[in-house]
Amino acid sequence: MNLRKTIRERGEAHTSALNDILFILLFFFLIIATLANPNVVKLSIPKANSDTKAKQTVVVSIDDKQQFFVGTSPVTPDALQQMLTESISKSQDAEPTIVINADKQATADNIVAVMRAAQALKVKTVLAVDKDGSK
Repeated sequence: MNLRKTIRERGEAHTSALNDILFILLFFFLIIATLANPNVVKLSIPKANSDTKAKQTVVVSIDDKQQFFVGTSPVTPDALQQMLTESISKSQDAEPTIVINADKQATADNIVAVMRAAQALKVKTVLAVDKDGSK
């Protein structure tokens, strides 16, 4: 007669830490996804003391090689006004605004060319500058 109880130990995987790790990874990727902006042309923009906020309907960038970009699409100076017209019509904003991101090496003639195209379209323009004006 066997009076001993048979004790069987069953292996158990503890997954309580897995939920924490998955939550942290999800949180990390959500933050990184909001910070990453693929629609950016790398420029070193001039500095200014004042800061004006404007809704960015269309962004025109001028790089150090004097090339124009509407959004991230390269455009020739001759086709600039036509491309701006198309971009503004797609946005359908009540008050469209063109934000000019010009590199420090961009000539004033190219910046004025964008402003003239915007004036012909009767659209406001804003020149983007670096907020720290002390350097």
